[in-house]
Amino acid sequence: MGLISNMIQGYNDIYKYADPRVKDWPFMSGWGSTVGIVAVYIVGITIVGPKLMRNRKPYELKEVLFMYNLFQVLFSAWMFLKGFQYGWWDKYSFRCEPLDTTNSYTGIGMASICWWYLVSKFTEFLDTVFFIMRKKFNQVSVLHVIHHAGMPLAVWWGVKFYPGGHLTFFGVFNTFVHVVMYTYYLLSSLGPQVQKYLWWKKHLTGLQLLQFIAVFIHSAQTFFSDCDVPKLFPVIICSYAMMFIILFSNFYIKSYTKPQHKKKIVEKQEVNANVITANVRAEKTELSSSGTTKKGLFDKLGFNLPVCFLSDHTVGLHKME
Repeated sequence: MGLISNMIQGYNDIYKYADPRVKDWPFMSGWGSTVGIVAVYIVGITIVGPKLMRNRKPYELKEVLFMYNLFQVLFSAWMFLKGFQYGWWDKYSFRCEPLDTTNSYTGIGMASICWWYLVSKFTEFLDTVFFIMRKKFNQVSVLHVIHHAGMPLAVWWGVKFYPGGHLTFFGVFNTFVHVVMYTYYLLSSLGPQVQKYLWWKKHLTGLQLLQFIAVFIHSAQTFFSDCDVPKLFPVIICSYAMMFIILFSNFYIKSYTKPQHKKKIVEKQEVNANVITANVRAEKTELSSSGTTKKGLFDKLGFNLPVCFLSDHTVGLHKME
């Protein structure tokens, strides 16, 4: 009981530093609502969804996917532009930007964009829902689930305690990446006639990696300066960014490096197989010719030996090897 009471006390102590401007906004009275939504999401995509789709045919959802991806492109672009308007275009410093706690146009404006960014993380749960409905279960990877479930849990703390300033670099960069990403998905949903031109999927993953590297560097620089940013938040962001650098790097290697390596091995095996086949054919021709000579000899000796005997058994030895 003592441990639980200490945890509750610590939780209440942390709340003393919450930004009072956001306390009455939806989802911001406590962490419970966000945790609950994420829990429903995880149960839905891992248990309920696959069970409901088990005996159903996959849905195509072409029109739905087109509208959804278009919405995400426009929503992300709006947040990106607003992030620049309220700070990152000409007001914020990339070296150090303390939180503006006032109700000024830029102060409350950036706080509101942080809240909308949290909402966008909930809407992105539909990415997974549509994978389940289309029975593309291979797309629901560990990386996918961790990313989608972890983002709103992490973003909530930023909105609650630090909705603005230095830490918003991550969100603004991420909205730009999502503009590019959902544009790719939007074009891909138009069918094979457009998909053949989407050669830049590999570079999209590279952009996501670049995002986490840039966020890590941007947050880590506060450890070496007197910037008035609570050090706990850069620690969390750097840890989060490092985790995704590792996960996305692993995904990149498996998806775009190893398959190429395997392809080269297969091509080499095919070349070797062609060489062996050519050699076998040459030997077969030579042996067949020899067999004809031997056939005449065996005929003279009174044996009726087929011409194919020597050549067919030689090929059989090659196959066994």
